[in-house]
Amino acid sequence: DLVSFGLSLRIAKNMTYCLGIINRFGIVMGADSRTNAGVDYTSSYKKLFDFSQEGERVILICTSGNLSMTQRVITQIKRNLQNQDPRNLHNLASLSDVAEYIGEQSRQIQEKDRVWLDRDKIDYSCNFLLGGQVRGEEPQLYLIYTQGNYIQATRETPFLQIGETKYGKPLLDRTITYDTPLQDLAKCAILSIDSTMKSNISVGPPIDIAMYEADSFLMRYQLEFRLGDPYLAKIRKLWEDYVRQAFEAMPDLEWQYEQEADEDILID
Repeated sequence: DLVSFGLSLRIAKNMTYCLGIINRFGIVMGADSRTNAGVDYTSSYKKLFDFSQEGERVILICTSGNLSMTQRVITQIKRNLQNQDPRNLHNLASLSDVAEYIGEQSRQIQEKDRVWLDRDKIDYSCNFLLGGQVRGEEPQLYLIYTQGNYIQATRETPFLQIGETKYGKPLLDRTITYDTPLQDLAKCAILSIDSTMKSNISVGPPIDIAMYEADSFLMRYQLEFRLGDPYLAKIRKLWEDYVRQAFEAMPDLEWQYEQEADEDILID
């Protein structure tokens, strides 16, 4: 019923996987859409949002954590834009100011319900990825924590993740560089999300992918992949085949005890 659905939404843990990758060619961001409120209830909610202002700035935001918190933060951000608030995503001077602003909105919303959430021992933590470019700056990528503080991706650390991060990280560590073509970054992001879905059922489609070309100030490339999408099925099969082939090509172990056993026989 509506009451139980509302309770589920209030405590829903956004067990998602989102990532952002940045290099000299631009930014790729991706997110799944699955939300878990318990073993008997799953649903899908969008977690990648585009707040770009064509010609002036590109702003992409991914969310993870408590669903009611992240939805309220996004709603407040939209409301401030609609009301032309003195501080909103389209009038802040830099992308670092945008990161600070998102952290402020998150803290304020958490504080409103903190007493009640703490009383019921509900985890209301939430994280955000912010990627984009403000005219006059280079493209940037940030991870904004529950507390409102943030870190920035660098040339040495060109990707950031939130949610269920461990399954999709090895591929990123081994594949991408600061000079990887942007289209390859997008493929890597899809494979990273697919690897996570393969190992954790709390992450699932639809998958949203956005690719931004540096200095274009225009979001040309956005895709949504739904369950059963032919492209997802194709790359999953290809990746599994290639990984299996690479594994089978690995040299066998040289067991030391076998050599020692042969030497003992010769001595006898």
